[in-house]
Amino acid sequence: MVIDGHTLCNMVISAANALDNNKVVINNMNVFPVPDGDTGINMTLTMVSVRTLSGFDGTVSDCAEKIANMVLRSARGNSGAILSLFFRGIAKSLKGLETATAADIAAALKRGTDEAYKAVMKPTEGTILTVMRVCAEKAVERVSKGRYKDDPAGLFGYVLKTGEKTLAKTPDLLPVLKEANVVDAGGYGFLFLISGMLAALKFNPVVAKETTGATEASANFADFDTSSIEFAYCTECIVAKKEKYRGEGTATDFHDLVCGIGDSVVFVDAEDIIKLHVHTNHPGQVIEKALEYGELETLKVENMRLQHSNLVASEAGKSEEATSAASEAVVAKAEKEFGFVSICMGDGIRDAFLDLGVDVTVFGGQTMNPSTQDIIDGVNRTPAKNVYVLPNNKNIQMVAAQAAEMISDKKVIVLPTKSVPQGISAMIGFNPDADEATNTAQMLAAIETVRTAQVTYAVRDTSIEGIKISSGQTMALVDGKIICSADNNADCLAAIGESFADASYVMVFYGAEIDEARAERAVAILREKIGTGAEIVCMSGGQPIYDYIISAE
Repeated sequence: MVIDGHTLCNMVISAANALDNNKVVINNMNVFPVPDGDTGINMTLTMVSVRTLSGFDGTVSDCAEKIANMVLRSARGNSGAILSLFFRGIAKSLKGLETATAADIAAALKRGTDEAYKAVMKPTEGTILTVMRVCAEKAVERVSKGRYKDDPAGLFGYVLKTGEKTLAKTPDLLPVLKEANVVDAGGYGFLFLISGMLAALKFNPVVAKETTGATEASANFADFDTSSIEFAYCTECIVAKKEKYRGEGTATDFHDLVCGIGDSVVFVDAEDIIKLHVHTNHPGQVIEKALEYGELETLKVENMRLQHSNLVASEAGKSEEATSAASEAVVAKAEKEFGFVSICMGDGIRDAFLDLGVDVTVFGGQTMNPSTQDIIDGVNRTPAKNVYVLPNNKNIQMVAAQAAEMISDKKVIVLPTKSVPQGISAMIGFNPDADEATNTAQMLAAIETVRTAQVTYAVRDTSIEGIKISSGQTMALVDGKIICSADNNADCLAAIGESFADASYVMVFYGAEIDEARAERAVAILREKIGTGAEIVCMSGGQPIYDYIISAE
């Protein structure tokens, strides 16, 4: 038996379904019991787009390439970024092949693992990388001895057993896993992926679990054939007319052009502006003609075929975020030297970044994990030659770095901001009159001057660094480490105040579930521990999950 493109497609869709069906249990393997422990969600959202390949009937090379491209753009979080690199390596290994033997697959697993390792600055053993590596090495070793020559299913069965044994050893490689009584969440998710591929090879592919409960009736977009979309690009713009075209009815030739190259035309030729909407296969012609009449105030070009595909993926994956790559990014003209993209959650935090000069904010959803494509789109919308990206979360660093590599017409600098306070400090450290090297150095230095605290709740019982934690308890984290677990916010805030006793400036963002009166009480607790010498500023961040995000300098 050999693996062709159709078989590989079925294997990867089955793998995506296996991840989706088990994302909650994968989440629960995260070491920290925080409610945004999201390895399972990230891996699922990274893989969900491959479902649109259902029925693929081409070479194994073409299928692997399509999978790699899809997964790369939808990658979320470190685990998703590692998966995307894994599939990119597989695609490179299978390039040019009509079909793949078990030996080809073993080599592809090894190439995929190598790609993932190369991209991680300091690979940590006891993680998904270890599970991938041992599985790949053992697979290559077995096929080199003539095993599984015509039996890819047998090879995957062996890989799965090898992975299970390796995963069981991860707590011995990472003491924090042993203390928390869990195995590595990423490695655990990887085995669901392998088990899903094996199930497809055994002609019993994993299907996505159906949701329970009543749902509203809706159209079945999966039954709609995208080839019936005659004009692919939904194009809209507003043009501020040049002086010589002021007045109503001065753009008749523009109107004629638009009507001649598309349908669904709405064309408003007003005194000072032109406003239009058209479905066309030639958005470039519309834009060029628009620029003859004046300056573009707004512009949106959306690929409706991609919108449809992503909508199908969203429905199949039940992910409100899966449509983020639906639109073709329009690259903003570089009107200035520097621009900024910030990842954030909550309206108040977003407004704070905008007030500091950020051009584009990217909301990552509850778990703050946007996809590679989300970040690419944000950079493309930023009208600058040099664009700084502020991930504001350590779990977004790899995805942001991948996005930067995929952008060639702007210089993208990803700053290693691991929290919202670090992102804000970086923005304060920016000097519009300095050059890029100086600014980067200053912003990196600013990041080091701030400490970050967070107050949230535990989603399961565990023990971290000697601190016993019960499900539902409030937790205080300072610079990513749990310092307190208690039955109320007050005790955790007091512990944070003691940690920040030497601070001179403290900023408090209170979350979506906290009202102003409770926020004022929180400030009072902090002030009692920090003292009256520190300036404490409090504002609504509107963020989910974390009742308080606090910075100290």
